[in-house]
Amino acid sequence: MTFRFPHPGNATVAIQRCGYARFVDPRTGDESFTRRLGTGFYPRWHLYAKETANDLILNLHLDQKKPSYGVGHAHSGEYEGQTVEDEARRIAAQFHSLPPRRFAESLLL
Repeated sequence: MTFRFPHPGNATVAIQRCGYARFVDPRTGDESFTRRLGTGFYPRWHLYAKETANDLILNLHLDQKKPSYGVGHAHSGEYEGQTVEDEARRIAAQFHSLPPRRFAESLLL
């Protein structure tokens, strides 16, 4: 699920205030943010951030388990649905951008 906010100034700090930790993929070097749902590494929320001059664009999904790579690329993630929408609303409430009830109708891309 992709959504946007007016640029908060320091995107990393704003995302960390939502409970996410910076993550660098050891295979690719890609930077993102994760929020674990328990003591294990999975399941976890996974958030990619892209900054523009005026906006912060967030791409959110729920990783259920570690991706398996090989002949067929398999990724067990949820990219839409009520659970993902609820987390997006939680993030929106943290950003204080819009009331959570109006978030999905107003900010989803």
